Amino acid sequence: MDYSVLMSVYHKENPEFLSASIDSILNQTVKTNDFVIVCDGPLNEDLYRVIDDCCHRYPVLFHIIRLDKNMGLAGALNAGIKYCKNEVVARMDSDDIALPDRMEKQLSIIENKNVDIVGGTIKEFKGNACSVKEVEEHPELFGSIRQLPENQEDILRFAKKRSPFNHPTIMYKKSFVDKCGGYQDYSFFEDYNLWVAMLMNGAKAFNIQDVLVYMRAGDEMYKRRGGLSYVKKIVRFKTHLKKIGFISMGQYIVGVGGHIAVGIMPNGLRTFVYKKLLRKNGDK
Repeated sequence: MDYSVLMSVYHKENPEFLSASIDSILNQTVKTNDFVIVCDGPLNEDLYRVIDDCCHRYPVLFHIIRLDKNMGLAGALNAGIKYCKNEVVARMDSDDIALPDRMEKQLSIIENKNVDIVGGTIKEFKGNACSVKEVEEHPELFGSIRQLPENQEDILRFAKKRSPFNHPTIMYKKSFVDKCGGYQDYSFFEDYNLWVAMLMNGAKAFNIQDVLVYMRAGDEMYKRRGGLSYVKKIVRFKTHLKKIGFISMGQYIVGVGGHIAVGIMPNGLRTFVYKKLLRKNGDK
């Protein structure tokens, strides 16, 4: 089964991490025949150099979409998915590292279980490692694991509380994403909103329990999930879920209350909560 890869890049990305992320896709056991990279606004010279080198080495494989201005993740991915030539599309973030058999495992699930969306487990790591081998040679770099419910019923139940998929691991059917209107402008929750729309429209879903992606993460990631601005975004999004009937009033109150409590915590405490309570720890 052919599949496309969809990636968005903006000017603050690290060129070495971008190169490593792309290489992890090129090294998959099942290769892609269509790699779409969206330049979300003007990039810097080093990032353009990485992209130009890829296009030089693989002139048929890469398709570069250049946006005149930064549109944000939702806008960039909506622009890029239009250019994906295959029905099956795999998301990839520009600083993460995919394990070599990621696509093989996900394609097998799509073919054998006939699902519309399949995700997997992520394992966070710190540092400047730029390959699976480099990361695995330094186990002290590893942090938390985010493993999510496997089957449809459990995914639906979990989605009432938190995002039921790890966006950097997602593979989905383009036609179903289009049917649901693509990504919408819910900052920090663009992907969560899309998963809800797909599930409410009858999408068949599955989460592979194996680690598919090593996700580059640091304390800054948790810091962005705090403050008044973030709390306002949480309330807006949860209000939307209640309005469309995905969650009840009771689930809304509990969900908003819990997110607000975490959002207003000092960054150190919030980091602890995410790492120790909302993630799994240890090797897997």
